[in-house]
Amino acid sequence: MDKDLRQRTKAFALEIIKLVSEFPKTTVGFELGKQVVRYGTSIGANYRSSQRGRTRAEFISKLSIVQEEADETVFWLELISESGTFPEERIKPLHKEACELTAIFTTMVINAKRNSKI
Repeated sequence: MDKDLRQRTKAFALEIIKLVSEFPKTTVGFELGKQVVRYGTSIGANYRSSQRGRTRAEFISKLSIVQEEADETVFWLELISESGTFPEERIKPLHKEACELTAIFTTMVINAKRNSKI
């Protein structure tokens, strides 16, 4: 699963970069693009970092950051879509993937916390 998530989060980051490269060259487009790139690309980077956690607590802490970054990406994609900054059809697949990643990492955090108490 680790390899699959590494590839999936990297592919997601690349799609976010492609999306933002198509944004309108306006102040709003620049600012929203900056935010979604920051959070959308950090999911994969922080996931990789979580896999190098030295302790169970460090792993859980880093994985919680991944969960938070994924959820923040969902927020920025919703804002981009609902503000009319970019066509909803183009945002929809990325929004779906961000929601799925959020659910996956939320489950992983819950399970890691539960297993650390055993």
